[in-house]
Amino acid sequence: MTQLRDAPSTTRYPRMTYEEYLDDSSIEEHTEWVNGEVVPMMSISRAHADVQMFLVEILQAYLRASGAGRLYVEPFQMKVSPDLNGRAPDIMLVRKEHVDRLGEKHLEGPADLVIEIISPGTEQTDRGDKFVEYEQGGVPEYWILDPLREIADFYVRDERGLFHAGPVTAQGVYVSPALDGLAVTVDWFWERPPVGPLLVEMGIR
Repeated sequence: MTQLRDAPSTTRYPRMTYEEYLDDSSIEEHTEWVNGEVVPMMSISRAHADVQMFLVEILQAYLRASGAGRLYVEPFQMKVSPDLNGRAPDIMLVRKEHVDRLGEKHLEGPADLVIEIISPGTEQTDRGDKFVEYEQGGVPEYWILDPLREIADFYVRDERGLFHAGPVTAQGVYVSPALDGLAVTVDWFWERPPVGPLLVEMGIR
């Protein structure tokens, strides 16, 4: 279960390889490996936690019904390529045809869908460094959700390997390629209506 986290630790770690980072049991969970350094992750807001749990409930129901893949949440790691950083996305979906990328401690290669939820202090990383890394590393679909401003941005990687904005209809509906065309309504993220009727509406139940 996602919980609100305390402020990032002030513990300083020496520079290390990614393998050393994964194997060092003294390193706190809520960290990422960035350019050889252990970087504590920012604390999350209550709105962040609420959106995350809402999405996990819907996506887990979809995966149980479809058998399309597996869902993972932070602090499970993803390293999209050998020369890029080790990140811990808020939510990532790995389709069944790519489960061979899963190791015991991290995903070696891109997830099929990555979702980052903005909390105070994380917007620059989510929209900047991670956007570039996920694009370069071959993530096919990337959602950035901002519960404070109630903004959802969806990006799909094109044939050139670049993210472009995924279309949202005039009714505020986005159709996800990673979810086999499953449609989600953007307002659900902020209103978080009861999940049961939504699953029926989405054809999951």
